[in-house]
Amino acid sequence: EFIRSYYYNKLELTRFSSSVGKYVGFTEYGVKIAADWNKDASELSAMKAQKEVYCLHNIQIDYTAALTKS
Repeated sequence: EFIRSYYYNKLELTRFSSSVGKYVGFTEYGVKIAADWNKDASELSAMKAQKEVYCLHNIQIDYTAALTKS
């Protein structure tokens, strides 16, 4: 699962989760930001692509490293 959170003053405003597939706001301002970002199809597709770029690329590296240490 790929999660990207945005914070301000240690307070989480918004979060993108690959399992949900969209941004979710946690404050009044964060809800407005999430709504704007969710309207942009290119932003959503870019964030969904981050799962393949980051997570799926590194999972084999992390898995191999864990096996060699055990």
